[in-house]
Amino acid sequence: MKIAVASMGTEVAGHFGHCEAFRIYDTDQNSILAETVVANPGHRPGFLPNFLGDMGVNVIIAGGMGGGAIEIFNERNIEVIVGAEGNAKTAVESYLKGELHSTGSVCHEHQHAGECGNH
Repeated sequence: MKIAVASMGTEVAGHFGHCEAFRIYDTDQNSILAETVVANPGHRPGFLPNFLGDMGVNVIIAGGMGGGAIEIFNERNIEVIVGAEGNAKTAVESYLKGELHSTGSVCHEHQHAGECGNH
């Protein structure tokens, strides 16, 4: 399974579309096998969910995310986990243990992108 984390450095980004990069983790059922960092190719409506889906991502983890992106991920059968914070790798490890669950944090105003993970 491939798990992507929207990140700022090694931390989970507060807003999916405005992250610096995506940390892509190749995993088996219980552990991380490999980690790749892919720079954010740019935020534009509808692009990033398809970009990650085309890379074979099964799960996306972020602090917050807009409803349009969530809808596209859902259409592509990619699980969305929002409301995450802290270290990206730790978030993935928590997800693999069944301890990380989505809070449903949906961003509605892009001018407050830094606050999205706090809903």
